[in-house]
This record gives sequence, structure tokens and C-alpha cells, in this order.
Amino acid sequence: MTATGQPTGPVAADPVRLGTPAGRWVLLATVLASGMAMLDATAVTVALPAIGAELGSSLAGLQWTLSGYTLALAALVLLGGALGDRYGRRRVFLVGVVWFAVTSLACGLAQTTGQLVGARVLQGVGGALLTPGSLAIIQSAFPHADRPRAIGAWSALGGISGLIGPFLAGALIDAVSWRWVFLLNAPVAVVVVLVAVRHVPESRDTGSTGRFDVLGAVTGALALAGVTYALIAAGDGPGSPQVWVSAAVGVASGTAFVLRERSAAAPMLPPGVFADREFTGANLSTLLVYGGLGGYSFFLVLQLQTVLGYGATQAGAAMLPAIIVITLLSARGGALAARVGARLPMAVGPLVAAAGVLWFARIGPGSSYWVDVLPGSLLNGLGMSLVIAPLTATVLDAAPDHLAGVASGVNNAVARAANLLAVAALPVAVGLSGDDYADPTALTGGFRVAMVVCAVVMALGGLVAWRTVRRDTLRV
Repeated sequence: MTATGQPTGPVAADPVRLGTPAGRWVLLATVLASGMAMLDATAVTVALPAIGAELGSSLAGLQWTLSGYTLALAALVLLGGALGDRYGRRRVFLVGVVWFAVTSLACGLAQTTGQLVGARVLQGVGGALLTPGSLAIIQSAFPHADRPRAIGAWSALGGISGLIGPFLAGALIDAVSWRWVFLLNAPVAVVVVLVAVRHVPESRDTGSTGRFDVLGAVTGALALAGVTYALIAAGDGPGSPQVWVSAAVGVASGTAFVLRERSAAAPMLPPGVFADREFTGANLSTLLVYGGLGGYSFFLVLQLQTVLGYGATQAGAAMLPAIIVITLLSARGGALAARVGARLPMAVGPLVAAAGVLWFARIGPGSSYWVDVLPGSLLNGLGMSLVIAPLTATVLDAAPDHLAGVASGVNNAVARAANLLAVAALPVAVGLSGDDYADPTALTGGFRVAMVVCAVVMALGGLVAWRTVRRDTLRV
């Protein structure tokens, strides 16, 4: 029995070892799928100015282009993890991959901002099914000793998509159209399906019984949707009825979600998992670190293109150094945690990343790439490479193996919600709205304040990790 009072099911019928042919196939399928979602996340940010120009979008329209996807992903990713635990992690993962590919085609064919946002919301549903599945499959397929290194390899190889994303998006936008950022997902999805069907083992929570917690899924999704809509709408008028109504719906739904999960016979999110100090602390650290990361990424691309006059390709290339460092060093971050424990890299990494974000506050009219952009990018990449793998591995290690999907879903939901809330709230907090993203003077003032806020938030994430994670966690 576990802390949640549920029986522990097997993590997989036949665990595979990292470095074997079977292990490499599992990594390939999970990396390609999560990388497909990651590519869209980084590429779409670079595409925002081009999308705004072609479709006539306002700042709120651009926010929703990002937030519509992230909202659906954050609201439903916990549901995706729970469905995988109950009905089969590979099965739900494959449904998500196919769904993501089909809705990506819809994004690429959108003719208005409303159509694009609608398609992005549906795309987020697919992401919510495939994203927790990729990590839950790793957690269930590999034995405990291999998991930190497997997650590190997943982070590093998945980072290649982030590496390719901004540059590829910029090149496609300048040479053809932003639409190809979405259309390229279809062939990647085909490869993922072929590999997963043939080589990825199925696993599930064999102790899961009772009716599925539909009410918990609905109230959780409504809570995030209401709060996010209120934050974005506040940019055009904080006193409007739609802001207060949506905020009230979000708070009421959040309260109902907590009460439901505490009383349900088979809750989607067993409250017992939060009794573990490390699980709760690592997720709070995730909220802070990824909130800062999402906020600075959104503003940086706009600042480079609007104020420094970068084209889409240049703006994408400017983000490459951080992603190169993450790609090269994330696996080593996982290996370091296995040697010295998770607490040190989880505490130091956010501080280094925050220093890089603070450096970006120097960027303004006439700034130099080599002096004002590159050093911050390198520092941010170094810090994130230290924290990504240990943070994810600590969350999964702190939860029972039979709840691998739920644990992955919680952590993904927290990370996506952090990104979602940062993109929604920061423009309002720094006084930007309407078409301010196209005004260099207005944008620069808001950008510099946003960088300071994001740096402070990320540093707090490191402090939380230091106070809540044991020194020997993940050490083998």
C-alpha cells in the first residue's frame, strides 16, 4: 500500500535498460512526440509578429494564440496522465499524437485569428494526452536506477526540437509562411506512431478501480480557463464584467475541484500525493521556474523584432545559444543529480538562469547582440540545463510508481499553467495592452520590468527547491 491508500501496480511488464536497443526505441518515440510539442511551443513564439501582421491580430489575439494552446494543455494534462494510468499509457499517448497532428493541420490552414486560436485550443488537447504519456512511459519502462539518466537524455534529445524550432520557424516564415510551422508536425507524428506501436511496452495502474473522476476533470479545467481569461481580458479593461465573471468562475471551480478531489472515492488527483514534502516542493519550484521562463520567452522575441528590428530568422537564431546549452548539458544535469543528489542542481540552476534573464533587461534601442543578448542566453541555458532533469525526476521519484501518469500530469500541468499565467498576467502587470507590442518605446519599458520580475520569480524557485528537496534525493 502507498501513502494514497491504493495498491501499487507494476511499473511495466518487462522493464528495459537504458543503452539497450529496446531502451533506445522507447526514448526515440517519447522524444519525438514531446519534441513535436516543444517545437510548436518555441516556433510559434517566433511566428507571433508574422501571424499578427497577416491576420491583423491585437496583443490579446497574440496572447491567445499562445494561451489557447497552453490553456487546454494545462487544464487537461492531468486528465491525460490519469487516463494513461487507467486505460494504458501507450494507448492514450498514441491518441494524443494523432490528435496533435490533425489539429496542427487545422492551425496551418486557419484564415482568421479566431480560427487559429480555436485550432490551437484543440491542438492543446492532443498535447495534454501525449505530453504526460511520454514521461510516464519512461517512468514505467525503465528501472529506478536508470530513470534520472533516461529523463536527462529525454530532456537533452527533446531539446533538439527546441534548438531547431526557433531557427526553422524563422527560416520558414521569411522564406514561405508561418503556416508551415504547424504543417510539419504531420510527418513527425507518422514516425512516432510507427515506432510506438512496434517498440513501446504498454503499462497501466492495475489497481485503478471505480468510475473515472469526470467532475474533477471538468472543475479543474474550468478553474484554469476562468482565471486565464480574466487575466488576458484585464489588459483591455480590468473593471469590465467579463473579467470579474470569468475570475469568479475560475475561483469557484478551483474550490470545487479541491473539495471534489478530497471527497471522491477514486479522485483524478489523489490528495495523498501532496503529503510528500518533496513532491509538493518540486512542483512549487516548477511553477516558479517555468513561470519565469515562459514570461521572458514571450517578451524577448517581441523585443528583438519590434525594438532591434530583427527578422523572424534572426530572432529565432538569437534563441539558439540557450537551447544548444540545454541540449548538450541536460543529460549531464541528470547524471550530476545521480552523483550528488537533486537539491544542489535544483537550487543553483534557477539562480544561474535568473542571472541570464536579468541580463536581458539591458536590451533596448541600439543594443548589441554579442554584449546584450548572447551572455544572457548562455547563462539562462546553463541554469536550465542544471535544473530540468533533476526537477522532473524528483517529482516522479516522489510519487508511487503506479501513479506515474498522474505525477507526470501534475508536473506538466504546473509547468504549463505557469507559462500560461505568465503570458496572461505579465503584459497587464507591466502596463501593456492593445497594439503596444508594435510600439518600440512602450514595449521597451514594459520589457525591462518584465525581465526583472521573471528573474526574481526564477530565483525563488531555486530557494524553494533548497528548502524542500533532500540532499540525497536521486543519488545512486
